[in-house]
Amino acid sequence: MVERARIILGCLRGDKVQEIARSLGIRANTVIDWRRRFVSDGLSGLYDRPRPGKPKQYPEDFRAQVLSTLNLPPPEGQAAWDGPALADRLNASTDAIWRVLRKEGINLQRLRSWCVGTDPEFAAKAADVIGLYLNPPANAIVISVDEKPSIQALERSTGYVQTSRRAIVRGLKSTYKRHGTLNLFAALEVATGAIHTQTTGQKRRVEFLEFMDQVMSELPPDREIHVVLDNYGIHKQNDDWLKAHPSVTFHYTPTSASWLNMVEIWFGILTRKALRGASFRSIEELKAAIADFIAVYGPKAKPFIWRKREVRGAQLRNTIVNLRN
Repeated sequence: MVERARIILGCLRGDKVQEIARSLGIRANTVIDWRRRFVSDGLSGLYDRPRPGKPKQYPEDFRAQVLSTLNLPPPEGQAAWDGPALADRLNASTDAIWRVLRKEGINLQRLRSWCVGTDPEFAAKAADVIGLYLNPPANAIVISVDEKPSIQALERSTGYVQTSRRAIVRGLKSTYKRHGTLNLFAALEVATGAIHTQTTGQKRRVEFLEFMDQVMSELPPDREIHVVLDNYGIHKQNDDWLKAHPSVTFHYTPTSASWLNMVEIWFGILTRKALRGASFRSIEELKAAIADFIAVYGPKAKPFIWRKREVRGAQLRNTIVNLRN
């Protein structure tokens, strides 16, 4: 547009066509064409005219075809639709399929899970646990306790590799050596985010109660202790231990709702930052890595702002077409 404006200004000054073309580094015919357009249409003549563009390869309802196909059973031998399968079914290119999916915000590989509680006392148990998180009893400490079992000490080479598209990604050697497993018990103080841990070779009731003894020794003796647990067998039928610790009360999450246990959030952080993609030559190295992470995490610990997205029953029955319309 600047170039075209300079052409017209040059013409209005009375400059010769060759002079204007030479000063702007363009052909003389270009100057003549835009002068003619300006004479006939004024300023509007300097804008690009509509062009037909590349002929459309796919019909107007191609988007609808892609979305409706996603609601059909996937091809034989596949558990779900992917780009190439959709392209084969619709006789289209995979690029065209991905353009539609990207525009619609559909990711065929990314998954989200949900848990629908079947516990007949779900509401009461969930309210008990969430009430402890949001409004704990006065002068009480609420801790969330669970174990991360069978953490593997895997030894394998890691590093960075460059893909065929020149993207740099984290690389893991496909072969590895196993050096055993260990279990990690953890107790999260809900109000402060402080963490108490113990690694063990097994996860029997005896190890659980030994861990609880350790936690009690690290907490103030004059405080009420409320412990949130899931329904794993070793967490129950511990009446003798509870009688020996009258200040402690166990609270259980609803059946199939261990995600209400807040320490699961901390386990996720530990996995992402210290375990996933790491290499350990022995159980001792794995134990040391966990201890190092806890030592760094401890001074920075903060309470979690706990949120869970609500999934309504109607959403689970929705189709792609309904979601995108």
